[in-house]
Amino acid sequence: MAWNEPGGNSNNQDPWGSGGGGRRGGGGGDQKGPPDLDEAFRKLQDSLNGMFGGKKRGGGSNFGGSGKRGGFGLVWIALVVLLAVWLFNAIYIVDEQEQAVVLRFGKYHETVGPGLNIYFPPIDRKFQENVTRERSYSKQGQMLTEDENIIEVPLTVQYKISNLQAFVLNVDQPEVSLQHATDSAVRHVVGSTAMDQVLTEGREVMAGEVKERLQRFLDNYATGIVVTQVNLQSAAAPREVQEAFDDVIRAREDEQREKNQAESYANDVIPEAR
Repeated sequence: MAWNEPGGNSNNQDPWGSGGGGRRGGGGGDQKGPPDLDEAFRKLQDSLNGMFGGKKRGGGSNFGGSGKRGGFGLVWIALVVLLAVWLFNAIYIVDEQEQAVVLRFGKYHETVGPGLNIYFPPIDRKFQENVTRERSYSKQGQMLTEDENIIEVPLTVQYKISNLQAFVLNVDQPEVSLQHATDSAVRHVVGSTAMDQVLTEGREVMAGEVKERLQRFLDNYATGIVVTQVNLQSAAAPREVQEAFDDVIRAREDEQREKNQAESYANDVIPEAR
């Protein structure tokens, strides 16, 4: 007879074995009950706690506490990564030929020499430069000589950083200031020299004058730059007037040649006349 039919023994026929301590009266095997959901939840929670470093709990549901511990673990990992990135940017090496100037809160803090160093961004700023390498700057421009002739003067300026603190702090864009000072010095010297001197043997003297005047400008600005050499290259007339310029040069050469011939003739004739 089925267990749920009228008149049947519900205790003995119950398939869940709820009666008689879980055994059937006929001596059959054990009958297990339905799955325990609380136990399954506890096992899942213990597994999650093990993954995120939490402790196992004996009973009760505690998913909220486990989630908080897992979140704290991720926060610590993020902090460690940020610290590693900060250290990577904060530690730096200064070579033998370099120096570094460190500003703290926008003010000069120290000048650092060769070796392994550390600074503290963002409150610190670092400016690192090679202070032994010789740098060069070249320019070419049209200028007016003392005798009002237009010529193009190419030149090269060689310089080094003599004071990194002054180079960084005293002048905004010190190398641009160097270019402007060079232009001023060259125009002053060329404008005080005749064209013949600029085109011929006067270039070396002019180069020395330009270097002296240029260094004086840079020292007045406190740029931290020292000029090591100024080279004035071969000057020439602008391309637009090159033909006329060549005609003038040939006329002067003819003039000089005629003068030399006249002097030679005079030297021969005058003694004979006497």
